[in-house]
Amino acid sequence: MSVYKNKVEWRGEHHGYTWCQNDTEMEFSAPPDLHGYPNVMTPEDAFVMAGNTCYHMMVLWAMKRFRVELISFECEAVGEVEEYIDKTSWFKSITLYPRLVIRGTSEEVVRRALDLALKYSTICQSFKSEVIITPSITVQ
Repeated sequence: MSVYKNKVEWRGEHHGYTWCQNDTEMEFSAPPDLHGYPNVMTPEDAFVMAGNTCYHMMVLWAMKRFRVELISFECEAVGEVEEYIDKTSWFKSITLYPRLVIRGTSEEVVRRALDLALKYSTICQSFKSEVIITPSITVQ
């Protein structure tokens, strides 16, 4: 079983600092609309990014497994937060918009590979949020 570690430290007001086990470190804050600061990572940004980056890595793996010649790949992620009357909230959904340019393979094969990438995305499979994939596939 793999184990991942993270450490955070309060740096006054709504400032924080975080260290990851892979030696990545950075400032973070609450979002500006929640009394945080602009231009730093927020937990909400990190949540959406975690799903998108994990899916990205699994797309690369799936394309290789399906022998898809990948010309380009990028993916935008949008997290939709639902707020309740008591001011609690949660990410209702994360929509991933992968844009792929491929060569020599049918769109159907690419769609199967994208489904497999989602199935094996540890982060996306760990969300209680709905994960929606809306691909744009260009075959050359």
